[in-house]
Amino acid sequence: MKSIKRIGLILLIAGISIFTLSLVFPSYEITDYTVNQHFDPIIHGYQVDLKKAAAEGDTSAVTQAKIKVDSYSALRDRLLTTKGDYGVNFVAVSSAIRTQLNEHNEALKADRKGDAVIWDAPRDFAASIMRPAAAGISVGMKGLLLFLTFGLAMIGGVMYILPNVVLMGPPGIKNHHVFHEKPTNRGWIGWLVFVWLVSFYILLYFFPDYTLGWVFPTDPASQFLKNQDASRWFLYGLMYCSVMTVMAIRMYVKYRNNRYQIVRTSSVLFFQVAFAFLIPELLTRFNRPSMDFKNIWPLDYDFFFNWNLDQLIAEGTLGVFMLVWGIALIVVAVPVFVYFFGKRWYCSWVCGCGGLAETLGDPYRQLSDKSVKAWKIERFLIHGVLVFSIFMTGLTLYTYFSGVSQVAGVDTYDVQKTYGFLIGSVFSGVIGTGFYPVMGSRVWCRFGCPLAAYLGLVQRFKSRFRITTNGGQCISCGNCSTYCEMGIDVRWYAQRGQNIVRSSCVGCGICSAVCPRGVLKLENGPEEGRINDNPIIIGKEGIQLSTDVTM
Repeated sequence: MKSIKRIGLILLIAGISIFTLSLVFPSYEITDYTVNQHFDPIIHGYQVDLKKAAAEGDTSAVTQAKIKVDSYSALRDRLLTTKGDYGVNFVAVSSAIRTQLNEHNEALKADRKGDAVIWDAPRDFAASIMRPAAAGISVGMKGLLLFLTFGLAMIGGVMYILPNVVLMGPPGIKNHHVFHEKPTNRGWIGWLVFVWLVSFYILLYFFPDYTLGWVFPTDPASQFLKNQDASRWFLYGLMYCSVMTVMAIRMYVKYRNNRYQIVRTSSVLFFQVAFAFLIPELLTRFNRPSMDFKNIWPLDYDFFFNWNLDQLIAEGTLGVFMLVWGIALIVVAVPVFVYFFGKRWYCSWVCGCGGLAETLGDPYRQLSDKSVKAWKIERFLIHGVLVFSIFMTGLTLYTYFSGVSQVAGVDTYDVQKTYGFLIGSVFSGVIGTGFYPVMGSRVWCRFGCPLAAYLGLVQRFKSRFRITTNGGQCISCGNCSTYCEMGIDVRWYAQRGQNIVRSSCVGCGICSAVCPRGVLKLENGPEEGRINDNPIIIGKEGIQLSTDVTM
């Protein structure tokens, strides 16, 4: 069995290493064909608009369309003239293309031709031109690379995990020196994983032109699902589902004696693979708006953005259904389901962010900070993000219905852009997942997720959910606090026999699973008696029952 684990580890490392190195596999040669392949459809689209506007006698639309045709044509000619100086390295090629775009726009601004400026994101613009210009193994052997990266990593991961069924002995939660192992105690392996994850997210979110080497091997899977080449977001979705699948197997092995954990893990895996990945990709295949039906505002912060509302309304019946569905989740599903089941119905059973934390993040859950200081920071940050998202959405809806772009001098687009960068990218991605190996799992869920804050407020003040404790059975082993990913000092409550009613609790049930005495129990009961503040007081005079608390 140990030899199988070693082979699995070798395959896992090989798959991750090949994937990492595939970033530099492609070479790029910008030609007339690759430049025209990007510009011809765009210019043709504006030419069609020009003819239509001319036929309708709309002089303003004619002028705007002509400006765009001339601007894109001029930029195309600029790239065709300078293409021989770009080289083949992805950094050099991207830099050269972005330089031409910026110089083109600056020249237009200097000539006071603001309407002709091309507002394409420079790196996305560069990536779209570089993709057809790529050559090498990444382009010629995509299927092989898909197997050597995703395939080897998944096979190796499963081979490394399954022998634990035998090696771990009888079912049951065991620490297995979790604080002595370098991957799980902030040792050098943990820090190496941290650097890899953070680097991956930075490239994924902010350098799409540099990630084409990672994207190309996933083209066969993308073509199979939606009949299109892959994008960086398809790459991320496929990776997300692959990692969750392998780590879900680990959860099945580790918690194989706990039915709640088996069912909960199966649930988050199903909702991630089906609702967050397969359904949106298949909708794209049939030219329908792509939507993650389990994503809820304000986690889905761009749900009320102008472009999304316009797209849904323009789609007709299906789009209106998607709009009503999204609003119903916010207004009806959240308060009703949280009342009956607590926020666990979403955070631990449905949410993809929570699903990744519960699978990939499970080895690091013990690293979460349980201090009061961390709790104060958590409450300030997560509710601050919620307020930020409400403010942004209010501005967005006002500008959408009023037709103005600013409110009291505040530009709605600038607020959206700031939120998308700071919260949607840096906080939720780079920090939220990249920091697992040093801050524990659920970093985003605990400190940043505005939906978790919304769910938590309802759970704290209007819910039937609580974790009950039997203080007389508690032996103060500390397992519950150690493995609480949300930074709750569960033992503090258990020692006092006090129900745990915290807005941050996601009801994962691990505290109950690791308790050797059965002290903790997840319950949905009457609201009366749900909050029992300090029924047992432990102090200098010993242990006594509080007489001023209604039990």
